[in-house]
Amino acid sequence: MKTKAIFLIIAWVFTAFSQTNAQDKTNLLKIETKDGNEFVGILVSEDDEKLVINTENFGEISLRKNIIVKRSEVESSKLVEGVLWDDNPQATRYLWTPNGYGLKAGEGYYQNIWVFYNQLSYGVTNMFSVSAGTIPLFLFGVEGYTPVWIVPKFSFPIEKDKVNLGAGIFAGTVLGASESNFGIAFGTLTLGDRNSNLSLALGWGYSSSDWAERPIINVSGMARVTSRGYLLTENYYMPLGGEFDILVISFGIRYVIKKVGLDFGLYIPFFKGMDGPRSLPTVGVTVPFGNGVK
Repeated sequence: MKTKAIFLIIAWVFTAFSQTNAQDKTNLLKIETKDGNEFVGILVSEDDEKLVINTENFGEISLRKNIIVKRSEVESSKLVEGVLWDDNPQATRYLWTPNGYGLKAGEGYYQNIWVFYNQLSYGVTNMFSVSAGTIPLFLFGVEGYTPVWIVPKFSFPIEKDKVNLGAGIFAGTVLGASESNFGIAFGTLTLGDRNSNLSLALGWGYSSSDWAERPIINVSGMARVTSRGYLLTENYYMPLGGEFDILVISFGIRYVIKKVGLDFGLYIPFFKGMDGPRSLPTVGVTVPFGNGVK
């Protein structure tokens, strides 16, 4: 049953990925006007007072330059059935797990999951980012102990927008407790672009100075299905030893509003001796800052 579930998840991600709309990369213009409208089309003509663009949905339209607040070039591969699919603002992670892509220099985001989990991430360079986070237990009546962590991560493009490698370490401790260091060193291979991809990751956990003998195996995927919507999955096999091995599968959706990502997911664990199906819902929000809001 567990093996079948994993194969079904992989097939689902690849099916959605194969449906990604591939078009040529002729440059288009995106025009934003003072009244908040946006138009995308090929430039037909332009003079000192106006410009004319040919749009897919409205045909040729003429726009006075004094009402234009921004114009920029976009690739036609981002135009799907007349709707502009902007760059994925939440491309470097799934519900929680990072993939092989990294934040670009100057991009950052704040992520919150169920109020408990708080993390800030920032792209130092196009190939190196760092995250820091905490769980403020004092807000929930637990005094004297505060989990904190830092996550340096390197990203290496093997083939642009097709194959990426990521490596880093989630290094944490609990302030107020002795010998409380913990974490996971991980490596990730991601196949696909920033909109739709599949990742295989291995992570070696540690506690104090003791390292796990076998890695956690993670298979995750993302498929963009609309200009603002994504399907997500994260799946873990945790070899904790014999009858304590755990398989966790998950399904989720992401909806992006003005580059703010809203995540809704469901985690389902499987382990020996479980007396029935169980599930854990998750709700998260990710807010960009820096270059991530441009």
